[in-house]
Amino acid sequence: MRKIVIMGAGESGIGAALLAKQKGLDVFVSEKGIILDHFKAELDNAQIPYESGRHTEGVILGASEIIKSPGIPDTIALLKVARDKKIPVISEIEFASRYVDFRSIIAITGSNGKTTTTSLIYHILKTAKKDVAVGGNIGKSFARLLAEEPEHDFYVLELSSFQLDGIKKFRPFIAILLNITPDHLDRYDNKMRNYVAAKFRITMNQTEDDILISNADDYEMKQFMKQNIIEANEWAINTHFDSPILRGRFDMTKSSLKGPHNYFNASCAIAAAIVAGCADDKIQLGLETFTNAPHRLEFIKNIKNTDYINDSKATNVDSVFWALKSMTQPVVLIIGGIDKGNDYKQIERLVREKVKAVVCLGLDNSKLLAFFNPIVKNIEEAKSMQEAVTIAAKYTEGGDVVLLSPACSSFDLFKNYEDRGEQFKQVVLSLKD
Repeated sequence: MRKIVIMGAGESGIGAALLAKQKGLDVFVSEKGIILDHFKAELDNAQIPYESGRHTEGVILGASEIIKSPGIPDTIALLKVARDKKIPVISEIEFASRYVDFRSIIAITGSNGKTTTTSLIYHILKTAKKDVAVGGNIGKSFARLLAEEPEHDFYVLELSSFQLDGIKKFRPFIAILLNITPDHLDRYDNKMRNYVAAKFRITMNQTEDDILISNADDYEMKQFMKQNIIEANEWAINTHFDSPILRGRFDMTKSSLKGPHNYFNASCAIAAAIVAGCADDKIQLGLETFTNAPHRLEFIKNIKNTDYINDSKATNVDSVFWALKSMTQPVVLIIGGIDKGNDYKQIERLVREKVKAVVCLGLDNSKLLAFFNPIVKNIEEAKSMQEAVTIAAKYTEGGDVVLLSPACSSFDLFKNYEDRGEQFKQVVLSLKD
């Protein structure tokens, strides 16, 4: 019997363990940190052995195959030894894909907009009465979906570059590559070309019978495709919602999604729905009834004629660019956190045009202060969300917007971007009209 060792006991690792056990494989889970109680209970109930607080080298190197969780870098010493010993190291996505018809897979990646696009495709297909499940980098892992819900016609999967790093034969029938802008470069030797190549792995096993929905206006994608052969049938979508397959067919004014970036996300979702066999009227109904996930340009409240918008999911500069581009009112911008090597030059023009005040929310705001001081008249620092919102409100007049769009990771002051967004909501909702 093949021995499968799973490194990492988060949602991805537990899903892989449950699927492996279900398929009759000898499986062991190794977690260097702490395994959460509800995950421990699942392993115990399934009678899957595990360890926590360590990776026992002898056990891991005795595997026929290693399934690595996406949070574990490929560069750790133990994995280098495993590869030297010719032990295959794959991702949970690769493992799960062995147990499903590739024609059921709709996979979405990109630096920004993945969750919105994935959720919208799922919603449109559900609206069109298709048999569909959603997961991957959101909700349930792909492996868990197959363990619990193995008979769907479509699986809509959000995929990160980390998940794609570990694929060998994974092949989606419909792949969507939304955009590629600098992010997570610390995992790719700080080389943009390595990150771009990781994203393009989504199409590496596609053939001319498969569909790649791509961004016709993305510089990095155009450069890569000039130098590399893509076998898939490419549907290049521009960012103006007027591609030939869409023109005149759908009305975005009735959707809650706003801004050019979301119109592009919707264009890609519509294209995928068309390929999946959805009728135009069902697609339109899906657009009109879709509610976006929290923390993505989420309107919270209007107070004294000022809109408060939660865009906590904007953890890189490109996300902030599109958030600012969507704003039609003067902006008080709350930004900051743990900088990921950001280049704020990308938003300088929009900041000059639209931002009246900046609140830097983080433990170390030196880089933000150095950039914004010469171009924004009003700039202050805050060390808590309460303080940030209080300062922001001070600069508002009728018709403004207070926008939380941080461009940075949240881990200096918050548990994660959800915690940051929830704290923003709570503070805003406590304000008096």
